[in-house]
Amino acid sequence: MTNNLNIMIKPASSNCNLCCKYCFYHSLAKSRKTKSYGYMDIDLLEKIVKKSLAFSNKNCTFAFQGGEPTLIGLDFYRKLIEMELKYNDKNLAIINAIQTNGISINEEWAKFLSENHFLIGISIDGPKEIHDTNRINNQGEGTFKKVIQAINLLNKYKVEYNILTVVTSLVARHTNKVYNFFKNHNFRYLQFIPCLESLNEETRKENYSLKPEKYAHFLKTLFDLWYDDISKGNIISIQYFDNLIGLLMGYKPEVCGMTGQCACQFIIESDGGVYPCDFYVIDEWYLGNIKKLTFDELLNSNNSKRFVEVSKYISPECKQCKWFYLCRGGCRRWREPFINKKPRLNILCSAYQEFFEYAEDRLIKIANQLKTKRTME
Repeated sequence: MTNNLNIMIKPASSNCNLCCKYCFYHSLAKSRKTKSYGYMDIDLLEKIVKKSLAFSNKNCTFAFQGGEPTLIGLDFYRKLIEMELKYNDKNLAIINAIQTNGISINEEWAKFLSENHFLIGISIDGPKEIHDTNRINNQGEGTFKKVIQAINLLNKYKVEYNILTVVTSLVARHTNKVYNFFKNHNFRYLQFIPCLESLNEETRKENYSLKPEKYAHFLKTLFDLWYDDISKGNIISIQYFDNLIGLLMGYKPEVCGMTGQCACQFIIESDGGVYPCDFYVIDEWYLGNIKKLTFDELLNSNNSKRFVEVSKYISPECKQCKWFYLCRGGCRRWREPFINKKPRLNILCSAYQEFFEYAEDRLIKIANQLKTKRTME
């Protein structure tokens, strides 16, 4: 059996140096008995690395997220590299990644990330007037300038990075401006994540909240811009569109929310507590502690099995939809709150229906062109 292990580690728990208005992890942390588990100690990091490399027999990915994972300091990641070298007896392929707001990135950080081949996800919501509306620090100040400074350092040291953007109502209203800003800055790898409400909240009531009709407009406008560019040979990767084309080519999507059901993802909090998904790091879905349990034991725990099983339900209306083959029902987080203990229709269902109707022919065209190209190579 091949064990490709992907784990997400939260070394600073929910601690953050920003106070983003739409932060879903802040609301999750508030719902727990323990809001923050503090900072991860080096002994626990060593246990995680040792167990991970013993469990995996092919590839192993350590992704660090938060909160803000750089708050724990650079020495933590220097120790990580030492431990990976020490315990990688099987010579596995190891990928290290950090999702960051960029505020802590300086010359020392950028140099280290480059030398150790980290993949960075950096959060930016577009040009200054859009980014600074929601991504503010604890003093209420915008953070755009510092994020751009961080990106300039990543460019200087040739660090690989992708851009993560939260699609709020504001971003959706200014899709052209956001996309062209990214293109003008030569950002080639983009991820757009629909803004989440707090868990179990159905009403879209905040200024940043994303209604289905706004998201449909965003997807269609973004797709037109992207399609026009790739038709001219200007290739820009947008993760969601890439995954849709991959599906049409017969590949498994890399985005778990597009597979049709959940899997246990191994999210490790700073105290060693393990959860099945970053959207559900709450007491209800606690699997156990990595200090005491193996990955096999965590994977086969009752909560892990229950988490996956609950996600399998697809409503008859969803199954009969002509777009089910592309949508698969969507991520279960977007099917909250449940009805009669079962996932409901995706809150953004109408947006996806409108988008697929609009873009299907062109998505199929690209997929067929890529298939032909690969056959000829």
